[in-house]
Amino acid sequence: MEIIFTQIANLGFPIVVSIFLLVRIESKLTDITSSINQLTKAIISNVGEEA
Repeated sequence: MEIIFTQIANLGFPIVVSIFLLVRIESKLTDITSSINQLTKAIISNVGEEA
């Protein structure tokens, strides 16, 4: 029984940390994607004005 608890402790912590980091990174990636899309639109509008 002690082996089972040890394995849960050894595997559970990394799994929880990985999930936490993935959730945080996902929100950051969404923000970065939005910023890149806005930048793309700004560049296109500036290029269109110069032509």
